[in-house]
Amino acid sequence: MSSPKPQPRTNVLAKVLAWLRAGYPQGIPQSDYVALLSVLHRRLTDYEVHLVVEELIREREASSGIQVEDIEAAIARVAKEQPGEDDIARVASRLAAGGWPLATPTSD
Repeated sequence: MSSPKPQPRTNVLAKVLAWLRAGYPQGIPQSDYVALLSVLHRRLTDYEVHLVVEELIREREASSGIQVEDIEAAIARVAKEQPGEDDIARVASRLAAGGWPLATPTSD
């Protein structure tokens, strides 16, 4: 019997996606993926980050024709990398510009 999946905080996920869209209106550049995952993991659970990534994949696949397998392979490679402090600062700045609350983004 598999263990139940944790319940995502739906309102938080919607807010995170809105912040990402505001901070990256033209889409997230590949050079920011590593730092973005690092910044998201500071405030979200692994499962919530996974849900955000799934939504970003759906959006990218619909607009570019990229296959899900290609995106998942890229994410797997990126997840093993460690972001530099300058990369994290750049991504955090973009998210803050989009409304990401740096203190406590999960509060309602």
